[in-house]
Amino acid sequence: MMSLPALTPLEHAAFVAAGLLTYIVITRVRRQRRHPYAALAWVMGIAAFPYLGLPLFLVFGTRKVVRPATQRQPMPAGPWAAMAPDWATRLLAALGAAGARPQAAVRFQAEGEHALQAVQAVIGSARHTLDLCTYVLGDDEVGALIAAALAERARAGVRVRLLVDSIGSLKSAHSHDELLKRAGVHTRLFMPALGSPGRGRVNLRNHRKLLIADGARVWSGGRNLANEYFIGRVGEPPWLDLSFTAEGALAAQAQALFDGDWRIARGARQALRLGYAERLARLDAELDADTPCHADTLPAELLPADVALAQWVPSGPDFHEDILHALLVSAAFHAEQRLLLATPYFVPDEGLQEALVLAAKRGLQITLLLPKQSNHRLADWARGRAVRELVEAGVNVRLLPAMLHAKAVVVDDVLALCGSANLDSRSLFINYEAMAAFYGRAQIDWLADWITRTAADGESASDKPPSWLRDIGEGIVATVAFQL
Repeated sequence: MMSLPALTPLEHAAFVAAGLLTYIVITRVRRQRRHPYAALAWVMGIAAFPYLGLPLFLVFGTRKVVRPATQRQPMPAGPWAAMAPDWATRLLAALGAAGARPQAAVRFQAEGEHALQAVQAVIGSARHTLDLCTYVLGDDEVGALIAAALAERARAGVRVRLLVDSIGSLKSAHSHDELLKRAGVHTRLFMPALGSPGRGRVNLRNHRKLLIADGARVWSGGRNLANEYFIGRVGEPPWLDLSFTAEGALAAQAQALFDGDWRIARGARQALRLGYAERLARLDAELDADTPCHADTLPAELLPADVALAQWVPSGPDFHEDILHALLVSAAFHAEQRLLLATPYFVPDEGLQEALVLAAKRGLQITLLLPKQSNHRLADWARGRAVRELVEAGVNVRLLPAMLHAKAVVVDDVLALCGSANLDSRSLFINYEAMAAFYGRAQIDWLADWITRTAADGESASDKPPSWLRDIGEGIVATVAFQL
């Protein structure tokens, strides 16, 4: 029988010290900022269980990949730039996000059937390039339909690239490999779990949903490519979700995001040889030169309210700053009338939670839309304390009987967000995410109306204290909430 080596107390103490030193080097020398409760959890884990805690930290603890420092982007220009709130555009420019630009067209899809038609239309419109990034490509009817459509475009001579997250599609990532490979589709798995665990990036998942045709048309939103998001599973209705299509600069900006993710899937070092800021600078030059949806070439008779002004708000380990989190906290302080939020999972950090509580206490009308029971029970437990605190502060928290998977935010009548990010710490600080910011009145009104109408079907959440057993359970789950 093999026996494990015995360590003296001094050797054990040296291992603990080495583990804590490793944590300090990775988080401080590389400036890996993290919230106090997350830092405390890692330190206590490494100190108490060093032989388990240190390997787990090396595999799951990295929050940012090596990336260039933030480079300020130019402010939006043109006759419609003033329609976007100054506090938002200045913040996003300072954090390195691409500037807002008018779009040729924007269309939202709330119904799964319409969303699937939109996906097929974007795929079918591709003549030169077609790029798809998704967290899940299902081993079901919808997944097969999308795979067949990609294969058809590849056989027609279109360069097709498919990027699938290796964890999100763990059960189905290889289901369509034979069809896609035979047709000539280029496929990559994003950061395979067993690829190179020593690099500490297993926990960094790509949650973005981007379908881009010819760099001119993009489909995006909260939907993964599986049955539950479009047609429903057997005997179940489809989840409540949102997606949109856009034509113009938003697609070109999405192309820059996808190109970076495609390189990261091959290896972060190659990806960062051309930083996001450099890609944006090159993109801006191209848009200014010949993009038909640039502000200066749109019809002069259009009123600002008719213009679909939009930009991407990306967030993730490939950015120096936590862009989306910064925008949400800033929105809570700048909003003057209302704040509408829809998310399937609500596990905010202290900063966002405090901003929402203070906004409610100063009289802001806040509606938070959640599913009564989501598909992640731990996330439902983790949200309990935050939800009760918001209700006590005056927030109208609505719990829907159906599964809600939409991610949307509306700030007054000046800004709306729609995309892939949940209002939880994983989406805001760990995942690769992308939300589109809309400043056009038509897009803001559409999203606001959808949230308001959907909220009417829910019941009000209660601030009633839970049982002692539930309270203890929520506290335990909250210690790992930043990973949910």
